[in-house]
Amino acid sequence: MNNKELDKILLDHKNWILGKENGKRANLRHANLKGADLKDAILTRADLSFAHIKDANLTGANLRNADLTRAILIDSDLKGANLTGAILIDSDLKRANLTRSVLIDSDLTFANLKGADLTRAILINSDLKGANLTGAILIDSDLAFANLTDAILKDSDLKRANLKGAILK
Repeated sequence: MNNKELDKILLDHKNWILGKENGKRANLRHANLKGADLKDAILTRADLSFAHIKDANLTGANLRNADLTRAILIDSDLKGANLTGAILIDSDLKRANLTRSVLIDSDLTFANLKGADLTRAILINSDLKGANLTGAILIDSDLAFANLTDAILKDSDLKRANLKGAILK
């Protein structure tokens, strides 16, 4: 996908969010967005399932309630991104930068977060069931009421993380 096509999809999606007639929900399912610059992009409720978003810049992006099922986000920068209510089931976020990202009520079931940086991330009430958090940095993160059943936490750094009410089975 070239930049012109992506810009058109993003504009149409923004108009859809704003309720304008010419708006259209972004369908980026299976899209190749490797290395894309999506800084501060508005992708609320967008379909990014199965998308290849490796090495992309998504800092400050609004991905509220977006579908990122099985998306590949390896080495992507999601610093400060809003992923509230996002679906990230079986997504690959290996070594992703999720510093200060908001993932409240997000579904990260079986997600690969190996080596990801989640420093100061907010994961309140998120589902991390079966997620791979091996070597993940979760310093000062908020995992209150998160479901970490069967999550792999080997070598992860949970210094000062809030685990109040979290399920750790």
